[in-house]
Amino acid sequence: MTSSLEKQPNVDQWLSVGTDGRVTVRSGKVDIGQRISTAMALIAAEELDVALERIDMAQVETGISPDEGVTSGSNSMQDSGQAVRLATATARRHMIARAAEALEVEPSTLEITDGLIRSRDSNLSVSYWELQGDQPFDIPIDPEIEIKAPETYTQVGEQVIARGMTELATGQSHFVHDMTMPGMLHARVVRPPHYHARLKNLDEALCRRLEDAAIRVVRDGSYLAVAGEDEYAVIKAAERLAAAAEWNMGNGLPTRDIYESLTANERVSLPVSNGVPQREPVPDLPEPPAGAAQTLRARYEKPYHMHGSLGPSAALSVAEGKEVHIWTHSQGVYVLREALAGGLGMDEDDLHIIHAPGAGCYGHNGADDAAVDAALIARALPSTPVLLKWTREDEHAWEPYSTAMAMELQASLDSDGNVVAWSHEAYGDTFMMRPRNAPPGEGAKRLLPLRYVANGADDPVPQPAMRYHVGVHRNLDPLYNFPNPRLVKNLVRGLPLRTSALRTLGGFANVFAIECFLDELAEAAGKDPVEFRLQHLDDERACAVVKAAADRLNANDTPANIGRGIAFSQYTNSKAYAAVGVELEVLDDATIKLHRAVIAVDAGQVVDPDGLTMQCEGGFIQAASWTLHEAVTFDRDGVTSRDWDSYPILRFGNIPEIETVLMDRPGDPFLGAGEAVSGPAGAAIAIALKEATGLRLRRMPFTPDAIRAAALNAPAGISS
Repeated sequence: MTSSLEKQPNVDQWLSVGTDGRVTVRSGKVDIGQRISTAMALIAAEELDVALERIDMAQVETGISPDEGVTSGSNSMQDSGQAVRLATATARRHMIARAAEALEVEPSTLEITDGLIRSRDSNLSVSYWELQGDQPFDIPIDPEIEIKAPETYTQVGEQVIARGMTELATGQSHFVHDMTMPGMLHARVVRPPHYHARLKNLDEALCRRLEDAAIRVVRDGSYLAVAGEDEYAVIKAAERLAAAAEWNMGNGLPTRDIYESLTANERVSLPVSNGVPQREPVPDLPEPPAGAAQTLRARYEKPYHMHGSLGPSAALSVAEGKEVHIWTHSQGVYVLREALAGGLGMDEDDLHIIHAPGAGCYGHNGADDAAVDAALIARALPSTPVLLKWTREDEHAWEPYSTAMAMELQASLDSDGNVVAWSHEAYGDTFMMRPRNAPPGEGAKRLLPLRYVANGADDPVPQPAMRYHVGVHRNLDPLYNFPNPRLVKNLVRGLPLRTSALRTLGGFANVFAIECFLDELAEAAGKDPVEFRLQHLDDERACAVVKAAADRLNANDTPANIGRGIAFSQYTNSKAYAAVGVELEVLDDATIKLHRAVIAVDAGQVVDPDGLTMQCEGGFIQAASWTLHEAVTFDRDGVTSRDWDSYPILRFGNIPEIETVLMDRPGDPFLGAGEAVSGPAGAAIAIALKEATGLRLRRMPFTPDAIRAAALNAPAGISS
């Protein structure tokens, strides 16, 4: 039984049937562009034997939707998808039994066509809507229910138009940013220069002039915002107030070299065994085994990354009496409700949070903080709807980032090219700063605005995540058959920037390091890199995706000056398998031109092939952007990468031709796929760069300046 079903074990918590011929399916997982609502609807339609068009996916909101925590970790299909499948299968069996009783026939004589149950013997029929319309099921979900056999499917696995796609394509979609209510005010927050600055003095005369001009000024400690009916006037007022505010700057941000800090700062170090950190001393790095023919060492590094949501975060809130209602694009409405209720001293039942489409991201961007901003301003202006929008500068400078990381690897090979010793240490800040309220009170500390109000929350001190493959140690444990690997997680203290979850957590950096190092080992052993991987893989499904990607990548001859690379991982060693091949060229100005990418993925049974393909391609493109372009920059006075010029991302002109091979396994469990491609994609680019130029770059991003510097420092044209 999935964790989702353990918390919500009854059919009525997942679906209802209306007298109007509609079926409403509820999930706690939000659709942020990954087409999860389409996949859930397909599963429900298949198990119920109704047309896909009859399925309505309910808006996710507290108090009504199942509490499934956060939409994250590629868990939606494995948890919510399976829950919907079992709930609808249970409901189908229940309605068949009711129909048999109503029609006075044996259940075995009944067949269903689009919700109409008909007896083959009597030709009598009754519909779901007549049997169950607007009535509760009042039955538990049977976790052992027999589900439909894959060979009987008519909808799962078929190509369909994604829910909401027509509206997106025609410009009819509405987002939280577009919401309006009678009497609504627009609002903006006036930010301090950096995290540690606090409000010292405010021009009270300016505040009075703004109030006279119908601009409301909201101040609570160092929290400062403005609101008014005219959005442009509010924007200009925020600019005037920011220019007039005086801040105590404190010590500013630490400016020591981040890659030096990663291994020099205080840290919590834990050995990792079978994907789980252990509260034990870290074993010393042993000497190479007696039979080792050669030992290699390498260090790989990644900078801070931001989510780079194309639309800044936003939220709408209204405070009515003791209740507060918030519309937000948060990925975890229940998690947010619990933390915010604690921070505001409210009962959870008085806080109603509704998911509304917004600036999607795979991770913890500014959405939760924007929701808190809206709530704080709404509480200061009761009975008045407040639409709060972050600016581009807010989003770039104040969202939680993915931590910078360093990975130190050492491995030994025997004379046959077998890995006989392996060590991997990963260093980084936390990825686990979503506003979870464990222990109680911790969630409020993770909500940025609550740190600035009077008597606000202290800055949280992150603790090492001790669960299977989370945080810094995600995918630290290689799937390869290395004997007794030494694996160490280092949670580093005192780093300069606020961090939390971004797609793959530590998996991107760890897989990048593992796969690049494997390429170095294969070269040292004089072996083909694909064969070297297969030599160290026991999992047949892993071997299958590696072979499939290699076959497609090498289906034609390599043109001159083109480099090819291939890399693999199984996400969290338990979810989708993915192998990625890349073909690229390094131009005369040292820019990397991506020509081709091949993705082979095994995500178990495929429900929505177009959605899965889109997830794989999107994961590749985002990882390519991280690898080639992205790095958050800062100085003592704050974050300096506050726009798309100072934080460049991959552009349309460098999107390669992408071929995705889906290795469908009908009847097998769903395997989460949203984050499986990213790590192999970054490594495949680095490996292809090495083949094209002879330069082995180990620090991202691979900008023209980085490539030129490596070339200038390379002995005999080779750099490591």
